[in-house]
Amino acid sequence: MSEHYQFHAVEYAGLKRGPRLIVTGAVHGNEVCGPIAIRRVLADIEHGDLTIVAGQVTFVPVTNPLAHAHRRRNGDRNLNRNLSPTAEPKDFEDHVANWLCPLLARHDILLDVHSTTASNPAFAMLGPPDNDGPVEPFTQFDKERAWALRLGVHRFVDGWLSTYATGVARRRAAGHGNPLNTDSKYGVGTTEYMRSVGGCAITLEAGQHDAPESPEVAYRAIRNTLAYFGLSNEAPPMPVTDTEKLHLYEVIDKAHQGDAFTKAWASFHPLQAGEVIGTRHDGTPVIAPEAGCILFPDAKAQPGNEWFYLARTVA
Repeated sequence: MSEHYQFHAVEYAGLKRGPRLIVTGAVHGNEVCGPIAIRRVLADIEHGDLTIVAGQVTFVPVTNPLAHAHRRRNGDRNLNRNLSPTAEPKDFEDHVANWLCPLLARHDILLDVHSTTASNPAFAMLGPPDNDGPVEPFTQFDKERAWALRLGVHRFVDGWLSTYATGVARRRAAGHGNPLNTDSKYGVGTTEYMRSVGGCAITLEAGQHDAPESPEVAYRAIRNTLAYFGLSNEAPPMPVTDTEKLHLYEVIDKAHQGDAFTKAWASFHPLQAGEVIGTRHDGTPVIAPEAGCILFPDAKAQPGNEWFYLARTVA
């Protein structure tokens, strides 16, 4: 029963003034590197190996306790979609949101630790350039990018919410999809919500779910974040220099159950302009419009839902 679960956060404050950071893990319950890394950092603090000297840090090792207890991605639904408080919670994730969203709003910075099903190198998902548009207005582009370079990973991806919104508009115009994936709010997760309340945020994809190096990547990113923002007693880390920056620019939906990929694609697989990615059920090829790479391919996607994303390299 979902009422058997409770929410738990651990907070430290330093003696000096500083920013307010929140670090979350297990937004998806089967992504265990976040809880492992966060608990390791907590142990460092408790044992005196690390000190919070400024600002405030809140650690949430397990954000979705129902999903985590069952070691599955979701409890009742995906917590990292349509994240917002609601007066009438209908599922467990609504209850999580009612606790989590006010907690996020009390902070300035969010590091949300995730992992992936595929064996991809670690990467970070970033917010958009500064803008005052209707999709994801943002004013902390420089701050977020500078911080990202200190996480210890070398690949960075942006453009999520604007590309998702493009897909929503296309589904609405075609009369396809369901009430969830035809609502642009369904693209809002932890980091998008954090930016909506004035903060900056990064999703760290620390590696494959069960890879032994993923908790280490997450642990180092947390320690680096604490040091970079002057919250801990460690020296600030140097920025990485050999980086790959990608911008999501297109989402392609599966239109029919018979739509199929030409091969078992994996995220970040390079694409050449004109390369055939898949075939529609009527034999029409789905072709890469330009050189770049494929992201988040889902061979099991249902018709009317996201099939894969396209990204291009940016400076």
